[in-house]
Amino acid sequence: MNEIIFLVEESPEGGYTARALGHSIFTEADATAELQSQIRDAVRCHFPEDQAPKLIRLHFVREEVITP
Repeated sequence: MNEIIFLVEESPEGGYTARALGHSIFTEADATAELQSQIRDAVRCHFPEDQAPKLIRLHFVREEVITP
């Protein structure tokens, strides 16, 4: 596997949540640096070393509401 993509969203309670697309991996953290560490750890736990993705891509989604 070459890469895995995580969808990262701001949590309503504060911090961030991240879930992998196509895999059952979910994690959360208060800050982006901590989230990156949590994601790396989750990927290491989920895949055997010889099947781990070479690249972890984070796709940040931010909802913004504006009035007309």
